[in-house]
Amino acid sequence: MNSSLFRDRLLASTMIGGVMLLATPAFAQTPAASTPTTIGPKVAAAAADAAEDEATIVVTGSLIKNPNLVQSSPIAVVGAEELQLRQTNVAEEVLRTIPGIVPSIGSAVNNGNGGASFVNLRGIGVNRNLVLLDGTRLVPAGTAGAVDLNNIPLALVDRLEILTGGASTTYGADAVGGVVNFITKKDFAGVEINASEQISEQGDANTWRADLTTGANFDDGRGNAVFSIGYQKAKPVYQGDRDFGAFNVSSFTGASGGSGTTVPARFNGIAGANGGANLGNRQIDPVTGQLLTAAQSPNGAFIPFNFNPYNIYATPFERFNIFGAAHYKIINDIEVYSQAIYSKNRVTTIIAPSGTFGNALTFPLSNPFLPVAARNQICGAQGLTTVQCDAAAVATSPADPNFRTFTSTVGRRFVEAGTRNSEYTTSFFQLKAGMRGPITDSIDFDFFGAYGESTNIQRQTGNGLLSRLVNSVNATNPNTCLTGGPTCVPINLFGAAGSISQASLGYITGVSTSSTTFSNLGQAHAVISGDFGIASPGAENPISFALGGEYRNYTAGNTSDTSTQTPGEVLGNGAATPDSTGSYNVKELFAEINAPLIENAPFAKTLTLELGGRYSDYSSSGTNYTYKVGGSWEPVAGIKLRGNYQKAVRAPNVQELFAPLVTGLDSLSVDPCAGAAPLNNANLRAICIAQGAPAGTIGLIANPSAAQPNATSGGNPNLGVEQARTYTFGVVLAPPSVPGLTATVDYYHIRVTDAITSPTIGDQITGCFGSGNPGLAVTPFCTATFRRNPLTGGLDGSTATTPGVLEPLSNLGTILTDGIDVSVNYSHDVGFAKLALSFDGNWTHRSKFKATPSSPDRECTGYYSTNCGSLQPKFSFNQRTTLSFGPADISLLWRYIGKEQQEPDDIVNGNGPVFSGAYPSGVFPGSGLTVGQFGTADFGKIKAKHYFDLSGRVAVTDQLSLTLTVQNLLDKKPPFTGTGVGTTSYNSGNTYPSTYDTIGRRFAVAAKLRF
Repeated sequence: MNSSLFRDRLLASTMIGGVMLLATPAFAQTPAASTPTTIGPKVAAAAADAAEDEATIVVTGSLIKNPNLVQSSPIAVVGAEELQLRQTNVAEEVLRTIPGIVPSIGSAVNNGNGGASFVNLRGIGVNRNLVLLDGTRLVPAGTAGAVDLNNIPLALVDRLEILTGGASTTYGADAVGGVVNFITKKDFAGVEINASEQISEQGDANTWRADLTTGANFDDGRGNAVFSIGYQKAKPVYQGDRDFGAFNVSSFTGASGGSGTTVPARFNGIAGANGGANLGNRQIDPVTGQLLTAAQSPNGAFIPFNFNPYNIYATPFERFNIFGAAHYKIINDIEVYSQAIYSKNRVTTIIAPSGTFGNALTFPLSNPFLPVAARNQICGAQGLTTVQCDAAAVATSPADPNFRTFTSTVGRRFVEAGTRNSEYTTSFFQLKAGMRGPITDSIDFDFFGAYGESTNIQRQTGNGLLSRLVNSVNATNPNTCLTGGPTCVPINLFGAAGSISQASLGYITGVSTSSTTFSNLGQAHAVISGDFGIASPGAENPISFALGGEYRNYTAGNTSDTSTQTPGEVLGNGAATPDSTGSYNVKELFAEINAPLIENAPFAKTLTLELGGRYSDYSSSGTNYTYKVGGSWEPVAGIKLRGNYQKAVRAPNVQELFAPLVTGLDSLSVDPCAGAAPLNNANLRAICIAQGAPAGTIGLIANPSAAQPNATSGGNPNLGVEQARTYTFGVVLAPPSVPGLTATVDYYHIRVTDAITSPTIGDQITGCFGSGNPGLAVTPFCTATFRRNPLTGGLDGSTATTPGVLEPLSNLGTILTDGIDVSVNYSHDVGFAKLALSFDGNWTHRSKFKATPSSPDRECTGYYSTNCGSLQPKFSFNQRTTLSFGPADISLLWRYIGKEQQEPDDIVNGNGPVFSGAYPSGVFPGSGLTVGQFGTADFGKIKAKHYFDLSGRVAVTDQLSLTLTVQNLLDKKPPFTGTGVGTTSYNSGNTYPSTYDTIGRRFAVAAKLRF
């Protein structure tokens, strides 16, 4: 048996055994007590039913257990009913569609996906919100501290609760933007089998999922144990299988986009051992053997490599998960409990073929594949005579005095090798065990310990190694290399597609590379809560409290093979991954009070005050404290005002503290030093040369290949804690005169200072080439921030020689977002059916980011650019209408995404305006597509989008129910923006796949059998 498979099975069996021996408490968290936003049908009723079964409750955002607790913080709830109607398989896929949540890394991100999915509350970063399982932290996915949502077992999720605003007082650091708390089903008894199948109208995007859950009460109800096992598999959707994604279009020119790493190969910065002229950017003509300028090429310009058909809109995903929980009352209502979760999932990213992405290569002039015409051009540039050139052409030994070489950066795709695949396999587990029970009639205790580990193994194939490529071009005959030993096979980089032999590909790309990212979290938590029987003079209910302490220890790091650790060695791999590890711990004390001040008085049916504080001692960044003040006022029945103010914090994570300095990739379409601009501007020319561009490259510098410049960043051990001030206030309406109607309106405001940030690439461009340097002077900022390719003068090329744009981490940033959440729910019996209406909307007023005091104060609400990442519309909403006819439901979900436009600062200080108008002639060469079918373009604006999903559900018998869902009912296509206006992760395939539906109309059917 495979050793890793045996280890995984042994671990799973051990966890299951531990769960069955231990027990877990009834940890019910009712949204009814906190007057939540309910997303979807029947949620509030189900939650209220659950509350009736519990003597005490815990609401997300508070550690106080009290059946009468009223929470001042707004909470949105997504129930199991909504998950079932949506046919959701992964938590990230439903979270990214909730208004106010900005799509993050997930199944729709291909180039930039590291095998995990995250949630980004309010758009302020995946590391500024907490993901909990039954109120307990989960081990992060890696060094950055964010939790991988791929590991959440949706089959056993009863609901998820989303708390807006800071919650650091309750849960500790990181809960700046809020909390997502997954609540599992309690006291499950019986057997439940779920199976579902999904497929698009075009026959792809197939997803299969099956879950088995079983549970039982035992010992006359003193205990309960539940066990769930699940499996799912999702297949990819290729960009080439959709007409809007089949060919890459530049967002800025409307013409053929893609990569400068082409077939035939492009050569830049050609120079010889004895100097000579620089031939600039040329492309080999495999027919004539000449090195052509763009104007000399058959199309009058270089046609970029179209990488779209190889890339995907939806990543392949496979998961096997196990969940178990148990609890048992041992004596005097004291319970022992446990919970265990295990997941093994595999995410595969697929991108275009590897190649040499601007690497500097040295060729003998006697290379057997070098065409005569190209050789003569190179000899002429080097100042060699015809006699010298002819002698160099036959000099096969470096010892021959006539032996000569030339060096060039080369861009050539190895299309003969197929795609580059990265397979990310994550193994995750977490164990939790504890004890809870009464101390007195009104005071309880609860303490637990938990430990978890996450390991992500990346295995890459199809990339190739630079050291082997260097050997392979260093050849003077077609069979052997001058370096690299007998296994080396010479490569032909001068021919058309198909000219590279499988033998040479086997030598260069036939090596897989791997790296491992690991993290673990150990935590201990103890709390006593209840009341002392003391009430304020104007209230009947006593003042409740919670008091406790917590300890957490984080360790995370990564290891990789030698090739992956070496900068620039793995072709097309971006940043190297040197081994690193780091750890820190935190010790905390906390207290909370919930005090009913007035009850059942004129104009004060209820008036409640909330107070809380937490003291934290971080081994990495010293001591800090947080606090909250909140309350609610219900002047008359059906109207409640609520609000709270909190100081929240976020401590730097392992990656921010300890990550080594590495050079990877960023997003930038237009380099200010590219093209003819520096020829006509002496100050600009001086800046480009001061940043490392050779003088001979001025006027010949190309924009970054595939709009991906090099960028260098790393950790900073001197980072301190972020500080945040958050507040919310709103109103809850439940008028007695309109039974079944509830509405909430809440304003939220989150401001983060001392934010741990790095400047965006647009910030750096602005500081040197834009409004931050109006005179275009050669400033220390310009020379320290940009380090160019020593051969081409560009910002791309080998990461071993070209740092590109420097993006250091600091505590100098500020983040601000505010907006309004609106929720309306209404249910009514209309005679022939029961009608349920729900509306959940978000209006984001601002989403501002300032990386340093000298950086622009960027506004990203309703704007897109490489500075803003994922889209955050000004206004969005979900509206669901459900009609229930006895055992059958029919439900329509309407999702609205507001309009967007290019960021104004991006136009002024960065890339300039994107393309608008009629597409240039020949924009889609060789694609089979015509310009006419796309009409005219306006890549600077995205119109508002409306999506509709229709679901039907029927209880066939008391044990069997069926659900059918048609997603994207009207088959709406995504907006066409071209590629390059946004970051590589989110602006891909000519649109924004994480925000807009690229799959098209698709069908899902699910069956649930319970007995």
